[in-house]
Amino acid sequence: MKKFFEDIKKDIKFKSAGPGKKLTEDTSTKVPVGQTVNRAKPHPFPNESAQKAGAAALARIEQQHKPRPQTSQDAIRNQVKRELEAEAAATAVEHKSKDADASSKMEAACFSVSGVFFICPLTGEILKKSERETCIKEAILLRFSENPVEASVMMVHTFNKDRDKVKGAIDIISKYIDNICKNPTEEKYRKIRVSNKVFQEKVSVIEGCREFLQALGFESIVQPVDGQEDPEEFLVLAEQNEAALEQMKAKKEQLQNGEPVRAKLDRQAKVFRPSQHATRFELPPDFYNLTAEELRREQQLKSDHVERNAMLRTKAMREKDEQRERRKYNYALLRVRLPDGNILQGTFWAWEKVAALYQFVRDSLENSWQPFDLVVPGGQKLKDDEELALNECNLVPAALLTFSWDPAIQADISAAGGQSSTVLKPELLKNLKTLS
Repeated sequence: MKKFFEDIKKDIKFKSAGPGKKLTEDTSTKVPVGQTVNRAKPHPFPNESAQKAGAAALARIEQQHKPRPQTSQDAIRNQVKRELEAEAAATAVEHKSKDADASSKMEAACFSVSGVFFICPLTGEILKKSERETCIKEAILLRFSENPVEASVMMVHTFNKDRDKVKGAIDIISKYIDNICKNPTEEKYRKIRVSNKVFQEKVSVIEGCREFLQALGFESIVQPVDGQEDPEEFLVLAEQNEAALEQMKAKKEQLQNGEPVRAKLDRQAKVFRPSQHATRFELPPDFYNLTAEELRREQQLKSDHVERNAMLRTKAMREKDEQRERRKYNYALLRVRLPDGNILQGTFWAWEKVAALYQFVRDSLENSWQPFDLVVPGGQKLKDDEELALNECNLVPAALLTFSWDPAIQADISAAGGQSSTVLKPELLKNLKTLS
C-alpha cells in the first residue's frame, strides 16, 4: 500500500514538470504567441515627507528598546529596594528559625526525658550527645600546656578508633625507648628517620604518637643524608642521663597502660510526684540505635506488633523478636516507684548490669545502708548481685520497677521506733516534678 501511494506521488510530480525537451533544443525562455508577460513594475522611490515619517518611526522604535539612563535617584531607589528585600529575607529566616526552635521545644516537652546527656571527665561539663567528642578533644588539647605526656597519651588512645593499629604503634615506640635505655650513648638509637617506611605506616598515621615523642624530648631536625641531594627530617633525642632514662621508662608504661577518655553517661536523676502516668514513656530519638528514616518505619510497623502478639508464636520466635527489639536501643529510661509513691527516674546504657541500677537507687536513698529489692513488671525480683545486663532483663528501652524494703530489716526498724517517712535524699526532693 505504501509503494502504491509513492508511485502516485511520482506520477503527479512527473506530469507537473511540463512537456519534455530535447538536449539539442534551445532552453532559453520563449513566450508563446498571444500570451502577455506580466513584468514587475519598479517600486517608486519615496518622497521627502515619506522619508521623514519613516525616520521618525524608526527613531521611536529605537527609543523603546534603548535603556533609559539611570539617575542618582534611581540608584538610591534601587539600593533601598535591595536593602528592604534583604531585610525581609532575614526576617523570614529569623521567623522560621524561631518557629523551628519553638517546635523543637514543644516536641522536647512531650518526651519523658529531654535527651541523652554526658559528663566530660576532664572538665565536668554536661554535654549533649552530639557535643561529647568535640568537647573531649578540646579538653585533651588544652592539657598539653600542663602535662604534654599525659595529653599525648590521651590523644593516642582517644583520637584513634582502630585498637589494633594503636597497639602496633605503641609497640614500636616502646621498642624505640627500650633501645635508647639499653644503648644510651649510641646516637643511632636516638635518631628516627621520619621518611622511614615503618614509621610512616605504623607510627605517623596514629594521632598523638608524634606528640608523645616530642614530649619525651625528641626534636624535629632537617639534616643532610649521605649519597642524597635533598636533606630529610629526623626526630632526634639528646643524650639522656640515668634519671631521665628512668623517667622515659615510666612514660612508656604510661603510654602502654593508657585508656580512651570517654564521656560518662549522665543519669539525669529526677523525682516525680505520684502519678498514674508512671508507665507512660515517650522516648526521644537519642535513645534509638536507628536513623530517622528507620524510626519512621518503626512507627509504621507498630500495628504489625499488635497483630503478632495476637498470634500463637513459639518461645524461639518470641526470643528472636525480643533480641531484635533490644538491639534497637542504646539507652534505657528506668523509673522506680518508691514506698511513699514518689517516682525516681534515671538514664542507663542498655548493656549496663543490674548492679548499676541498684547502685543508682542506693545513692539516691536517705538511708543507703538499708537493704531493699527491686521488682520488675510481672512481679519478679531483680537480684543485686546479678551479672545480667538491663537489656537481658527486658528493661530496655523503658520500664517501671517497684521498690520495697527488706521485710526483716524493716520490721526490726519499726519495732525500734526508727521508721522514717523520708525515702530519698532532701536534695532530690527539692526538685520534685509532676509527670504530664
